Amino acid sequence: MKASQATAEVFFTAFKALKSADREAFIEKVVSNASFRDDIIDIALIEDAKKMKGKAIPASEYFKKRREKDNRS
Repeated sequence: MKASQATAEVFFTAFKALKSADREAFIEKVVSNASFRDDIIDIALIEDAKKMKGKAIPASEYFKKRREKDNRS
């Protein structure tokens, strides 16, 4: 397991341990940030796209290309 995956697992475990109201408050905080919200939307779209036929692209590659595009704008 990569360090980033282990870190994600720790955060997710902590998130799941929160009370419902605390989880909701955290999610509201995350989605109130435009950049994080866009990332979440993109990840959801990627997960849906994985169910379709076509060329697979890792999320990390997609985000790299999107950042490069954003930096050119």
